[in-house]
Amino acid sequence: MSDARIYEWAPGVPADLDLDQDDPLHGELLQINMGPQHPATHGVLRLKVTLDGEVIAACEPVVGYLHRGKEKTCESLGWRKFFVHTDRLDYVQPLLNNTSYAMALEQLAGIDVPQRGQEIRVLLMETSRIMAHLIYLGTTAIDLGAVTMFFLTFTEREKAYDLLDAYTGHRMNNTYIRMGGVYADVEEDVARAFRAWLVQFPGKIDEFESLLTGNRIWYDRNKDVGSLTVKECQDWALTGPILRAAGCASDLRKDEPYCGYETYDFDIPVGTLGDSYDRYLVRIEEMRQSVKIALQALDRLEQSKGADYLLEDRRYVLPPKGRTHESMEELIFQFKVVTDMRLPKGEAYVGVESSKGELGFFLASDGTSDPLRCHVRAPGLMNVQAIPLIAKGRLLSDMMAIIGSLDFVMGEVDR
Repeated sequence: MSDARIYEWAPGVPADLDLDQDDPLHGELLQINMGPQHPATHGVLRLKVTLDGEVIAACEPVVGYLHRGKEKTCESLGWRKFFVHTDRLDYVQPLLNNTSYAMALEQLAGIDVPQRGQEIRVLLMETSRIMAHLIYLGTTAIDLGAVTMFFLTFTEREKAYDLLDAYTGHRMNNTYIRMGGVYADVEEDVARAFRAWLVQFPGKIDEFESLLTGNRIWYDRNKDVGSLTVKECQDWALTGPILRAAGCASDLRKDEPYCGYETYDFDIPVGTLGDSYDRYLVRIEEMRQSVKIALQALDRLEQSKGADYLLEDRRYVLPPKGRTHESMEELIFQFKVVTDMRLPKGEAYVGVESSKGELGFFLASDGTSDPLRCHVRAPGLMNVQAIPLIAKGRLLSDMMAIIGSLDFVMGEVDR
């Protein structure tokens, strides 16, 4: 429906609305708030929506209700202590956040991660991607009335939680990535549990699709809703599944490979229309591809048993705890790393392909133990920017499908 149906001004209505005052069909504008209560807007996001009847005339996202100053926290805490704060950015995929930050530190320090450490990182990142897409699928479905889907997706997510708990000792906020590798190796029984879950998971994806892909209500609520072109995605810095759904096969794992992704066999799913339905289909296929990558990582871990998973560099990596009880030299190394770990002067930026797009950390060092500057390139913030663009002219009932399909987490948006 065109914007020409908006005629009378209301307090707070954006001044740049293009109105046709002579149209005989006119209504009174109404301004409402969606959010910031959770879960109405997938977190503490406030949307100031201007309505003409049920048609969205304008929409203004208001962020900042969860702002915690994480980037400044990094600059005051120091290089090592900020690791646990990266978990709290996008808390549905903490290990992806850990990895991006660790890689930026490693680029500054000029160090390489052992091959086995990279393979474990790949396994954890792809598991995290699946878990994040399950959140998208379950919460968006329940917002649109498909309640059963929520329970099915969260059942699988609980199984993944159990796996991460068995490996890291934490269900959530698993700070297990370290500068130079990972904290601990993957034990054989944990690897077997990962494989068993991954092998059965494609069958679960088939079950999800049997309930949604051909469902008339799901199709009608998502098809041609929130469409974006490749150019619009590029203009608004939208990456990840949103860009791929528009038809651009852009993926950092292929375009700028890291952690050995160039050696893994997987495909990049793309859409054609860039609407909410295409974004759904892309994420469904991405879960299948993540299973494929994770199984390859497990195969490689089986072949590299006993290899190093953490760099032996006492400038940046803590010695094993047992050695600090026996060696004064190792105790001194630990003390220096914990209290005064310094990185060379310079700047580094590393982006990874998170579940929501390009997640990157920019770090600047002046050679001291505290970062000179930290900035997080948060894909969720970019995704929120697109709401006014694709909501305008749609019905209010379309807003929940639009919000869900953009898939953002406010902890990352506000930081």
